[in-house]
Amino acid sequence: MPSFDSGPAQTSRPGTASVIPPAAQAVPGSVAAAAPVSGGAAVQQPGSAAPPRVQVGEAVRSARQTVSAAASRGPRRARLQLKKVDPWSVMKFSFAVSLVLFIASIVATSILYMVLGALGVWDSLNETISTVTAGQDGSQGVDLAITAKMVIGGSALLGAVNMVLFTALATLGAFIYNVCADLVGGVELTLAERNQ
Repeated sequence: MPSFDSGPAQTSRPGTASVIPPAAQAVPGSVAAAAPVSGGAAVQQPGSAAPPRVQVGEAVRSARQTVSAAASRGPRRARLQLKKVDPWSVMKFSFAVSLVLFIASIVATSILYMVLGALGVWDSLNETISTVTAGQDGSQGVDLAITAKMVIGGSALLGAVNMVLFTALATLGAFIYNVCADLVGGVELTLAERNQ
């Protein structure tokens, strides 16, 4: 009796037409999922990749578990040791700090001098000095007048000396720290996360 090959098997569900691949037809006992051509939902095979929505849900769930585990563990701590301080960087930093302090001291001295001058403190102080140093025979006292040049100039001179000394001592301190750290070890620091 002649056999007629009618082609791939089709399902009779309305609105869908599923095709079974020839490789699945050739193997007896194998089950293949039908791939819908139009309409309907696909049947997921075992071992195939999960849909993106399921993967995102699993990622969110694992992230929540990680955060809750970290919160229950407490803040992390790290013990570090300061072994060496670079003298060149210490010198640059200390010079910058002393320069800013020098400028700030000059500005503060100038403002203070103007405020006290407006209140008449310098005039009364100059008169007091002249009266105290005057002789009993009526001779004139020491002609010492406190002026802006004297006050601000003295402040600038002290600031310049302070700048040089501060920079030199900070650099020398860096060298001394490096020597001591090589002998007995550096300063130990314990760093910890901030408690939320």
